[in-house]
Amino acid sequence: MSAPSLRARVRSEMSQEIKAVARRHLAADGANLSLRAVARDLGIVASALYRYFPSRDALLTALIIDAYDDLAAAAGTAESAVPRDDLRGRWIAVCRGVREWALAHPAEYGLIYGSPVPGYAAPPDTVEPATKVILLLAAIVADADPSFAAVPTAVHQDLQRLTADRDGTMPEEQLDRVLVAWTHLYGTLNFEVFGRLTLMIEVRSDYFDHHMHLMADLAGLPH
Repeated sequence: MSAPSLRARVRSEMSQEIKAVARRHLAADGANLSLRAVARDLGIVASALYRYFPSRDALLTALIIDAYDDLAAAAGTAESAVPRDDLRGRWIAVCRGVREWALAHPAEYGLIYGSPVPGYAAPPDTVEPATKVILLLAAIVADADPSFAAVPTAVHQDLQRLTADRDGTMPEEQLDRVLVAWTHLYGTLNFEVFGRLTLMIEVRSDYFDHHMHLMADLAGLPH
């Protein structure tokens, strides 16, 4: 192996180790990461860590992108196991995949869908990973190709802009339903992951599935 390749591999392995330690801090202390604490756990000085992540925000961004990618991978794996013509089954599989990942990774889920981190502004690098799940849901609705009543003019203009920005061909009325379902998916999950359903709902998985079927109805997916 050449020296540059070896250096690249060592750098990649060290970056992964730093992120693994940072995730443990997320789970224990929340999103207000301390680079000094991460460096201490790694047994290195903070200045050495800055060679891999020049700031706390850079490390947070890497963790956020990883979380979005892992979440989308879980949703995509679940969806790919369902026959292509079972549109509702694919929709429910995506939603369940998102839920299972969120419950298994509450700290990472909190980082991307919890309270904003004080002083942190997500850069454009996070936009594309953040859209993967909604695009997966949109693809299912596009395969169904339902028709809906027109949305209000001002809303239609915003949706038209979003469609144009993504070089998409989905009618604005369909995108509107997907956006409603997408926000409901994460709203339902936020209540569960952050303990808002305590003393309210005991049959959490049944409750979740019920709501995701309601959203499938809203999105025009056949039974």
